Amino acid sequence: MDLLLLTEQLLQVCDECLKRHEMMRKEDREPHFYNEVKPYADHWHRKIDEWSSQTEEWIRKTRPKHVRPLQVSTLNDLMKQFTVQSFYQKTGKKRFAESIQSAAYTLNTVRIALNRQKEEVGHESE
Repeated sequence: MDLLLLTEQLLQVCDECLKRHEMMRKEDREPHFYNEVKPYADHWHRKIDEWSSQTEEWIRKTRPKHVRPLQVSTLNDLMKQFTVQSFYQKTGKKRFAESIQSAAYTLNTVRIALNRQKEEVGHESE
């Protein structure tokens, strides 16, 4: 899958997780682990791993200014945690929101670098 598209999908997941957590707190209910949490987490954990390996390869090849391998592994850990935590109302709101904000920052940094790279390649072929 295209790295830029995958990056944008993961940004959407960040928003989904924030909204879900808020909704679970309002509904005051526990999710069904095997029907709700596990299928969602399994799907996105695979996508997060795919994003991580593609991004690490992209970093090795292009050496972007503002993206480092440590950010990629940190994002991988954070997103795997909060995709699951978003289903549980007892998850602390402040730390949860900070984790999502951190992941979104890294994803946006990657998205900007990818778009910039795409523009530069486009200008070279003109």
